[in-house]
Amino acid sequence: MSIVVGIPACATTAGERLVHQTPARYADALIGGSSALPIMIPPMGDTQLALLDRIDGLLVPGSPSNVHPSHYGMDESLTPDRHDPARDSTTLPLIRAAIARGLPVLAICRGIQELNVALGGTLLQNIHDLPGRMDHRGGPPPLETAYGPRHTVSLAGALARIAGATEITVNSLHSQAIGRPGDGLVVEALAEDGTIEAVSFPTALGFVLGIQWHPEWLWAEKPASVAIFHAFGEACRAYQQSPGKAA
Repeated sequence: MSIVVGIPACATTAGERLVHQTPARYADALIGGSSALPIMIPPMGDTQLALLDRIDGLLVPGSPSNVHPSHYGMDESLTPDRHDPARDSTTLPLIRAAIARGLPVLAICRGIQELNVALGGTLLQNIHDLPGRMDHRGGPPPLETAYGPRHTVSLAGALARIAGATEITVNSLHSQAIGRPGDGLVVEALAEDGTIEAVSFPTALGFVLGIQWHPEWLWAEKPASVAIFHAFGEACRAYQQSPGKAA
């Protein structure tokens, strides 16, 4: 039986119409790298928790939007025009419930930030304005340039074992980053400026990995990305076959 992986969508507008969407490259990476069937989860709040009974994994994707700072104890937003309340109200409870039941979670870019906030951690806004930090925002168009290699990251722990390397070069398209890691999260990768680039949850019931860069971009051309999506797919298959799946 094929594994099914849910991808929470963003709420945005096209003209005057509200639409739910996420970039197709996440589904492409799941199909090719994890041998999974991807389905989109509309951002409709915690009513979507019932979908966790129907899926074998959760991939929380990137987005141009940022988690609202009210979710991690801050009042002021430095990016007031870049929030998606519908997504926040959907992904945060989904992540908590998925981890509680041992459902595998792979969180990318905005996703790692949601993972951290869902577990009680904090975020740094506009890290490019902080002393000693690099500009982690994407390069100029076209997409091949914006998503091109930007800097190296040092890997440790489970991620180093998965990737088979202790240092790789990654792309970078984010303006926020993890501040204080959430409960149970362990840092698995750091950028040259100390920015947290990946986390895991080694004591969780199932696979939990958060990555700040975009391994789904041209995933098949990068050995570390191939390994990440393969490991996620294997975790989803193990979960599908586990006796406690529907618990």
